[in-house]
Amino acid sequence: MDEFTNYLLSKAIVPQKQVRYYVSWLKTFFRLIGKDPSENVSSEEINQFLKNLAKRSEGWQVKQAEQAIRIFRYYQGRQKAPAIPDGSAHQQWKIASQEMRNMIRLKQLSLKTEKTYFSWLRQFYGYLKGASPYSLDDTHITNFLTHLAVERNIAASTQDQAFNALLFFYRHVLDKEVSHLGDVVRSKKRKWLPVVLTRDEVSRLFENMQGVSRLMAKVIYSGGLRLQECVRLRVKDIDFERDTLVIKFAKGNKDRETLLAGSIREDLKNHLEKVKALYDLDRENDTPGVEMPNALDRKYPNAGKEWPWQWVFPSQTLSKDPRSKIIRRHHVHSSNLQKQIKTAAFKAGIAKRVTTHTLRHSFATHLLEDGYDIRTIQELLGHASLKTTMIYTHVAQKNRLGVRSPLDSIRESPGYNCAKSAMVYIHADRKNRLYVKSPLDRL
Repeated sequence: MDEFTNYLLSKAIVPQKQVRYYVSWLKTFFRLIGKDPSENVSSEEINQFLKNLAKRSEGWQVKQAEQAIRIFRYYQGRQKAPAIPDGSAHQQWKIASQEMRNMIRLKQLSLKTEKTYFSWLRQFYGYLKGASPYSLDDTHITNFLTHLAVERNIAASTQDQAFNALLFFYRHVLDKEVSHLGDVVRSKKRKWLPVVLTRDEVSRLFENMQGVSRLMAKVIYSGGLRLQECVRLRVKDIDFERDTLVIKFAKGNKDRETLLAGSIREDLKNHLEKVKALYDLDRENDTPGVEMPNALDRKYPNAGKEWPWQWVFPSQTLSKDPRSKIIRRHHVHSSNLQKQIKTAAFKAGIAKRVTTHTLRHSFATHLLEDGYDIRTIQELLGHASLKTTMIYTHVAQKNRLGVRSPLDSIRESPGYNCAKSAMVYIHADRKNRLYVKSPLDRL
């Protein structure tokens, strides 16, 4: 177990303070099944251990124990495999990419992150033109990142994304540390302002939408949701009594509470009645339950078939789960809403680049204009840093300290006093942030 402990610490697979708990779960597992860590274990033995553990432990403990066993089995497999696989470079890349996929899923990164990392890995593979993955060093990643900045002129954030993907590949697949990147040509970071709609533009946008797409757009603007947070809403996440939404497993794997506008309460209830009819049909056909987060499907095997866990915005057709390959009902695809909003913006004559995220920007800006404090807005948006939220102070129309263009002053009477424009004072009451009135209710 000492070598496995060193492996966990050196690869930073789990937080350092949790390593001893992972090792403890493994010792408990092998003691209860009566085997030595060097012996093979079956899936039945693992499932039985986790099932018994779930009867007397919390869900997070079952998840941690399962994670410990999965990582240990992966570690054993790596120890048995040759350090550098035989075969052509192409074959080696196939093996390396599969190892990367295994590690991504061991660390329980999101499907979106998995797709992004593999997109960059494919581009890196194309740039290397046939070099073996096990012959790579710092120079290759340095040259690739410089290529992205100089020849492809990508944004700084995109270059950072590429670096994170390749750093993961180097560390967890190639067992190499990246240390010398001083020669990388960095993409220039630019200051940007978010695209924000006026309240009138938001109203016109909604007027040119209909059905479920319109309701989803209103939910996003109502609480400042990200697109994926909206499509992944579950029935249990809606609190009609308190007019709030609970956003689970948001960016950074964090939960938060945000607003639900009273003006869409009845529309959302009527929508859920239709969803309930679809749910009842699935139960009659014995359709597999919806996808469950983390290890909850082990602790609560039938929870995916229960009403509270159903998607608020389910797809009308069944589809195959990209990871488990189970045919079940997923939530609607995010691209559908994006297309609907783009079409509605064109019909409404809005000469701006409007996306679902524009509604999130507008939510934050309109709250700021209404006088709500920046800390409250930060918590509603789920921003880790206040600096991220502060960007909205640059686009809020009523947060300019009453400054007027000199051209408007020329048009005023000689007695006009610019001091008439008052400063907007932002009140701060974090304890009452859930009593903030959603900007959707002010349209």
